[in-house]
Amino acid sequence: MAADSKILDGVTVVDLSTFVTGGFSSSMLANLGADVVKVEQPGYGDAIRHTGPPFIEGESPYYWTVNYGKRSVELDLKNDEALAALYDLIEETDIFVQNFRPGTAERLGVDYETLSERNDDLIYLAISAFGQTGPWRERSGYDLLIQGMGGIMDVTGEEGRQPVKVGLPMTDLITAMWAAFGATSALYRRELTGEGEYIDLGMLESVLPWLTKQAGQVFAGETPRRMGTKDPVLAPYQTFETGDGYINVCILNEKLWGELCEAIDRPDLVDDERFAQNSDRVEHQDELEAEIEATLAEKSTDEWIEVIAEDNGVPAGPVYSVEEALTNPQVEARGAISEIEHPEIGEIPVVEHPLKFENVDSGFELPPPLLGEHNREVFRDLGYSEEEVDELAAMGVFGGDE
Repeated sequence: MAADSKILDGVTVVDLSTFVTGGFSSSMLANLGADVVKVEQPGYGDAIRHTGPPFIEGESPYYWTVNYGKRSVELDLKNDEALAALYDLIEETDIFVQNFRPGTAERLGVDYETLSERNDDLIYLAISAFGQTGPWRERSGYDLLIQGMGGIMDVTGEEGRQPVKVGLPMTDLITAMWAAFGATSALYRRELTGEGEYIDLGMLESVLPWLTKQAGQVFAGETPRRMGTKDPVLAPYQTFETGDGYINVCILNEKLWGELCEAIDRPDLVDDERFAQNSDRVEHQDELEAEIEATLAEKSTDEWIEVIAEDNGVPAGPVYSVEEALTNPQVEARGAISEIEHPEIGEIPVVEHPLKFENVDSGFELPPPLLGEHNREVFRDLGYSEEEVDELAAMGVFGGDE
């Protein structure tokens, strides 16, 4: 491959999804070079465009974060001519993404059976809250519901208090990553067999493999519980209060435990039988927390980071604000936040994706698209003449404003 090529160069994705799950998964594909065509409701678009505040000159920056690198086409799928135009597009598509409730794709005429008749090597990704089968298949579902039903909220928050959801749309993003993984895996299989694929992805099932240590507790007959920042199988592995803030300390073995005690000048803790081994420390986490916090209260977070992490190499770090997370020296050195030219606003920030390949490029080439920005371009690229595109517009394919 040439140095400026991308892994998914030449791959076309048509994305009919809304909000985060499909949107973030197709943005992952766009980052690796796929041409992602975002098909939207005329005049309104993806509902995430309107999710806020905040808004910047009328646009939701939340929308930006899951739609970098795409082209937008408005298609009124209740219009027969628009559906026919979509079918033409599907014939040249590699991956199709939708997150309709089961049964909706069939009513719209964009189900797998219909589309695979027009493109038999199509990779079709159907994302839904609970999958295409089972007693809950027709229920709608969003991140909060799945965090609750997927066990995440059962173990998030402080003991004795109400369940807490993770502050990120965690289950949307988990599902999106499975979606991108499944789509690229199917692409690889297609290279080997020439066959397309249908992928049924449910959000609830997407969460379960991420339960890891808590699932392990259940398998061992234990009941996971909310522990704040404490960990059910490691100690100390939590947030501690310092003289002016908070610090996270991560001790995964006895060597690190000894090094931490040396760094904070508490050799007595090593000899304390309550804290002799990790299993002992897990059993006595409250006492351990009190001992460590009494010492950490003597200095600021920055001072302890220098002593514990910089001088002694023990895993420890501050609790950053979101702004600090986006602007610290490490993030800047890695180029994790960049800018891209927006057609109406000027330079806007981009949260880059983390894969850095040695032999190929990655990264977003396009800003998040304006609604319908590429109506004409996409169909010209498909081989339509200017007159034929004019005819589509006149027939209301793109809605009433074209």
